[in-house]
Formats: sequence, C-alpha cells, structure tokens
Amino acid sequence: MSTKPFVVLKDVAKRWNGQLGVENISLEIEEGSFVALLGPSGCGKSTSLRLLAGLEIPDEGKVFIDGADVTTSAASDRNLSMVFQSYALFPHLSVAENVIFGLKVRRVPKVERNEKMQRALKITGLEGLEGRKPGELSGGQRQRVALARAIVAGQRLCLMDEPLSNLDAKLRSSVRKDIKKLQRDLGITVVYVTHDQTEAMSMADKVVLMKDGRIQQIGSPNELYSNPENTFVAEFIGAPAMALMDSYLIDGIKNGNKIGIRAENITIVPEGKGRLSCSVTEAEFLGSETLIGLEHEGTTGLNVLQPGLSIVPSGQRIDITFDDQDLHIFNSAGDRINGQ
Repeated sequence: MSTKPFVVLKDVAKRWNGQLGVENISLEIEEGSFVALLGPSGCGKSTSLRLLAGLEIPDEGKVFIDGADVTTSAASDRNLSMVFQSYALFPHLSVAENVIFGLKVRRVPKVERNEKMQRALKITGLEGLEGRKPGELSGGQRQRVALARAIVAGQRLCLMDEPLSNLDAKLRSSVRKDIKKLQRDLGITVVYVTHDQTEAMSMADKVVLMKDGRIQQIGSPNELYSNPENTFVAEFIGAPAMALMDSYLIDGIKNGNKIGIRAENITIVPEGKGRLSCSVTEAEFLGSETLIGLEHEGTTGLNVLQPGLSIVPSGQRIDITFDDQDLHIFNSAGDRINGQ
C-alpha cells in the first residue's frame, strides 16, 4: 500500500536579481529515509535545503512537510532540526548547556530536559564530557554536540548542511557512521547536503544529484552509478569516474554520440587482441588494486583497475577490451539512450 511522502518540494524555483538559484525542483521524500543532495559548488543543493528549512522563501512552487503547506511558514514553525557545517556552539556554555539550550528557550521542564539530554549524550558517545566547553573538545566531539542538540529537539525531520566539511578524513569516516546509525536508530528523516560523493553514496537511501540549479537524477546510489541518465551523472559519480569515448571508436555501435565504460569493466589483453590500443599515462597504487590511467584519441577519463600492485611505465602501449553489455550509450545532448 502506497503512503504519502513526508516531504514534498513541488516545482520550486528561487532566483536572486534574475540570477538562477534553483529551477523546477520537484522531490518527494519518504518518512524515515536518508536523502543526500549532492553536487558541485554552486549547483543549488544548499539553496534547496534552505528553501525546505524556511530560511528562504521560493519565488515559485510549493513546500509540504507531513501534508502541511509550509511554503511561506517561518523556520521555527516547520518542526525540524538543523545541523550545519559550522557547529554553531556557544563557546561560553558547557556541552550540557549547549545541548539543552533550545529546550530551555522553549521552557521545557528541567526534569524532561535532563532526561532528553542524558539520552542524547549516550547516543552520541558524549557521556562524561557534559562539563567541558567547546574549546576543550576535538572537532569530532564538537560535531557530536551539534548532533546531540538536534536529537533532543525530538523532531522527525533533520536537515544537515555539509556537517563534516571541517573534519579530517579519518574523523569524517567515523562521524559519517555515527550519523547513519543515529538516523536508523531514531527513525528520523534526514536531508543531507554534501559535495562529497563518498558521503552521499555510503549514507543515503536516495541521492539527488544537482547541477546548475537543476536536478540531474534521483535514485539509489546504485542506480546513479549503474544507470546514469546523462554524461554529467556518469562523470560525477564513481571513483574513478566513468570514461567517455567517441562512438566511432567502437565497432557495432549504430546509435549514440558518446559511449561510457567503467574501469572495472575493462580488461587488459595481449597485443592485437583488444578493441582499443592505448598509451599508459600513470599508474596509481591504491593498496588492494592499481588504477592505470590510459590515453587514446577521442576518450576522456579512461582507466583500468588491476588487482594488487601492477605498476606499468608511462608511455607503454597496452590493448584493452570490454563487453558491449557494459557500455552506456549517450546521445549528442549527453542524455542516456533508452534501453542502453
């Protein structure tokens, strides 16, 4: 039985002095899901989040939360919590005081405040740090305080705007797991803005990939990786990105302008046995495998993955092959050709 989506953005647009912010944004979010708004800087993902939060009012379109039209409602009336890139903690207040600050403003009784605070501190692993000031905490701990503050708010919808950008790689990985576990354990709906595809692909149930203020594709991480709807999605999603080749290079391809292929679907074969003869540009050892960069006229981003250490000298010629079933075919506009 179908259920109504919990959050809906319908044909939303926002412009500043005639300059595009976002255009024709339509999105449905199920309750309890984790949705990532992904894309490069300036693509409109943070603007979309601010429109959902009530920090901006759309020029066109509607915003609904739990069935209610909140298009022009104030942020404080939308029953949501927010976590930002900057932790936005009060430096003169302790961890405990920061966590319950919003509850005090709302005049929540002291006993209830303390119960909620203790639960949030336990969930976020901050027990024992209640008396510390933000300046005495690590970056990861400060971000956990911001998460605990969102938890005590008790809202069903939590918006996060680049919350891990200020953390180093190891901490990002750790807190990423914390956020995903929190979302699952609490059953809350999370809308998460990031430019980092690793965050989006590893955390989200649904990814919304944006470019130039417009949505390019909506789907599960696997759908965007395996069935990109256009060449932008193909080249943005994946590490390494999907390689693109001019269609004239591939025998038997009658339609299409560009052909896409993932590195893991390319095989090195003996000289004269391949579909393309390429020149090696670099070999990058990644631990469990080696990424070998290749060059051939009419191609971009061509790579092949080899297991273990497989250093090949730059300039060496190698032949590669691939199966037609692994090819992705795009037309001259860059859009995926149906059935390919």
